[in-house]
Amino acid sequence: MMNRTKQYINGEWIDSDSGETIDVINPATEEVFGKIAKGNKADVDKAVQAAKDVYLKFRHTPVKERQAMLGRIVEGYKARKQDLIDVMTLELGSPVTKSDKVHYETGVTHFQAAYDALETFEFEERRGENLVVKEAIGVTGLVTPWNFPTNQTSLKLAAAFAAGAPVVLKPSEMTPFAAVILAEIFDEAGVPKGVFNLVNGDGEGVGTPLSQHPDIRMMSFTGSGGTGSKIMEQASKDFKKVSLELGGKSPFIILDDADLDEAAQAAVAKVVNNTGQVCTAGTRTLVPESLKDAFLKKAVEAMTRVKVGDPQSPETEVGPIVSEKQYKQVQTYIQKGIDEGATLIHGGLGKPDGLDKGYFVKPTIFADVDNHMTIAQEEIFGPVMSVITYKDLDEAIQIANDTKYGLAGYVYGKDQDVLKRLAREIEAGTIVINEAPRTPDLPFGGYKQSGLGREWGDYGIEEFLEVKAIAGFYR
Repeated sequence: MMNRTKQYINGEWIDSDSGETIDVINPATEEVFGKIAKGNKADVDKAVQAAKDVYLKFRHTPVKERQAMLGRIVEGYKARKQDLIDVMTLELGSPVTKSDKVHYETGVTHFQAAYDALETFEFEERRGENLVVKEAIGVTGLVTPWNFPTNQTSLKLAAAFAAGAPVVLKPSEMTPFAAVILAEIFDEAGVPKGVFNLVNGDGEGVGTPLSQHPDIRMMSFTGSGGTGSKIMEQASKDFKKVSLELGGKSPFIILDDADLDEAAQAAVAKVVNNTGQVCTAGTRTLVPESLKDAFLKKAVEAMTRVKVGDPQSPETEVGPIVSEKQYKQVQTYIQKGIDEGATLIHGGLGKPDGLDKGYFVKPTIFADVDNHMTIAQEEIFGPVMSVITYKDLDEAIQIANDTKYGLAGYVYGKDQDVLKRLAREIEAGTIVINEAPRTPDLPFGGYKQSGLGREWGDYGIEEFLEVKAIAGFYR
């Protein structure tokens, strides 16, 4: 049993004011494997005060000192590699190979990217006799999601530390232990007391008082649109800055000249990655009408090869959904797809054969999907592919953009001119051509209801800064 029923505030593990705890469930077994503190407003107040007390000092630390601190964090993170892999496999149900190659790797990448960005980042700019200064915005509240316990948390923390902004972090209560390990890493790395504060708990007990706190100057949130809207409303009362990374319903457009074997494999991978619990998942697969039958055959073949099962097994590619609530949500969407007339050609309702225990779902493919169906418009957060056909490129673009979201888009084919046209015309913050790898210096964020602001690398650092103009500085 993993128990961490204290909060990390002002460089110390202290008792939570509430005295209450939250059970953490292993989604592969449906059993409690740990407990965390259930924080409240008093805990938030202590954490914010600790950050406020060191804010000005940390803001004015030399850039090289903050960079050196990030370097120590990178080394400490690497030293805890196995601990991070183990805990993410337990709390998220991530297959052990994915916990290593995806979750662990993305976390360390963000700290390294922030370190690298500080090599050239300009915090001051001379304009004639005047000076433009970028300085840390102030005490920042971070609320991070359960689906990427290190990635989403590390990218925010790395950027805030690089900018010189102390933070109060509230991770998801469903996947909190990765953040606990991060707190231990920061402590070992010599992060000054008060710069990092961890308050575990739920949204009502911790998230709400954090976003309402008068001494918080910025809220950075990743998660659902509904929660993002509430945070934005609460933050608006005293004009806090808000950075939001929300949902997506990303198109994966396959061109008529694509290698269908490769395209089907890539499209399936985009749907089943992290058990479909990815805001950038390419769950709307757009294929030319003429290739529909051939593509579906190859997509089913590719999906059939996907191994669902025990996340502790190195052969497993897809683990369980994170919780019973999320499992039921995925089942509801699959039923809606059936009810609205889409053709179920693979997977469907219930659990895969032989997996009676755990929140496992069947990787699913729907054909004959109209873009106005619920499964094509709403974020399912499970491994469910909606195959939509198009007549020509104009219709493909129209379908791709016919969504309230705009987080990511994918295009797959050979004609470079067509690929570039699609990349420019899809309304989304990230476009990936032929599965090109993303580098950590690229900005990440969304159009429309996919959010506000940008993260990753130097763009992420910018979010935590205010801009000051000083006239006559050089007279």
